[in-house]
Amino acid sequence: MVHNESDTFDIGGDLTVRRLGFGAMRITGEGIIGEPDDVANARAVLERAVELGVDFIDTADSYGPGVSERLIGETLDTERDDLIIGTKGGLLRNTDADWLPHGDPDYLRNALLCSRDRLRMDPIDLYQYHRPDPDTPFEDAVHALAEMKDEGLLRHVGLSNVSVEQLEQAQDIVEIATVQNQYNVANRDDEAVLEVCETDGVGFIPWFPLAAGELDDVDGIDEIAERHDATRYQIALAWLLQHSDVTLPIPGTSSVDHLEQNVAASAIDLSDEELARLS
Repeated sequence: MVHNESDTFDIGGDLTVRRLGFGAMRITGEGIIGEPDDVANARAVLERAVELGVDFIDTADSYGPGVSERLIGETLDTERDDLIIGTKGGLLRNTDADWLPHGDPDYLRNALLCSRDRLRMDPIDLYQYHRPDPDTPFEDAVHALAEMKDEGLLRHVGLSNVSVEQLEQAQDIVEIATVQNQYNVANRDDEAVLEVCETDGVGFIPWFPLAAGELDDVDGIDEIAERHDATRYQIALAWLLQHSDVTLPIPGTSSVDHLEQNVAASAIDLSDEELARLS
């Protein structure tokens, strides 16, 4: 029987989750705009994730926009103590499916209140600044999140798509619980950010964890996958889980079958030789 076998991490020191989570971007419509073609299927994916032992779900107000958060709030008991929800704010969307940074403090406050309503959560477990806005001083946006934490609107502050310098700037303002950057077995450009997270006990949420379309250049991945009777994508997830104790992969999908394959990757134990070859 498939079940989440990953070990645990304490987000912010007090929110214990299985390290293999679920990213809820793909339960929306095409281009991450609007409702999915099959809403019942999207709900089934969310419900099945929880059944499989996934207790950390990541979303954002820009997914839909609003659709992913709303479906989570309508489908799951988001107030239960054993389910942690992280969301993000700071990106605007339009019908052309653009992703437009917007870090104005007043906007972030309004965005968080809207997320709280859609997710049916008070406070929000983890609220992440989605992307630094070149038109808003980075420190101003982080101060806004720190103030909302002080007010009890959110439990923990996270960052996304940041550099080492930005992470350290934010840490001077408020405790940072997580960082969410692009990272996978084929793309380790942000290894330095991961190293700071390891040193400081910050959770590192690698987005695009399956590296779909980018695994052809990863030496030995297909051979290792065959050895474990697994797919190359399952090996990519297993590598993320074993590469660092602070990684929190959040593979997303709109398919129950694919979800089960992803969760099954948590039981794969790569040898030292296999890890070294993939690295």
